[in-house]
Amino acid sequence: MIVSLKKFLSIRDECRDCGEKVVFTNGCFDILHYGHLDYLIKAKKMGDILVVAVNTDSSVKKFKAEGRPIISEKYRAKLVDGLNPVDYVILFGEETPQKLIERIRPDVLVKGADYKLSEIVGADIVRSYEGKVRRIKLVPGLSTTRILLKIKESNNLGI
Repeated sequence: MIVSLKKFLSIRDECRDCGEKVVFTNGCFDILHYGHLDYLIKAKKMGDILVVAVNTDSSVKKFKAEGRPIISEKYRAKLVDGLNPVDYVILFGEETPQKLIERIRPDVLVKGADYKLSEIVGADIVRSYEGKVRRIKLVPGLSTTRILLKIKESNNLGI
């Protein structure tokens, strides 16, 4: 379900009243691939409710290569929402999810193991109220950037 932050906060309160743990992660999810699915399956296992914050097009343009995102935010959000492990999707326009993490106060904050703990935005916030910060091992060699490079190389070969 794609929801606003306001709507999710009321959902979160209901979940907490039932004793459910909220897991939070974020990303661009530009060209959806198996690595994303594997990551989200593992994230979901860390709690009861998985909320995924997806960067808007304007925020992706601030920190990704020229020409990104490839897929618009509307479709990226719908694709992520369609994945079985995902319970809720929130679009966000900031460069980082810092403000979302402050408002949502997830029980578990998840990022890929390619991030050092010190690099995970919001880790300090989550740890301040005794939440957990977890890193997930990624599928080796599988990333959107690598996929785009392969497509570019294939194009150079005339394929």
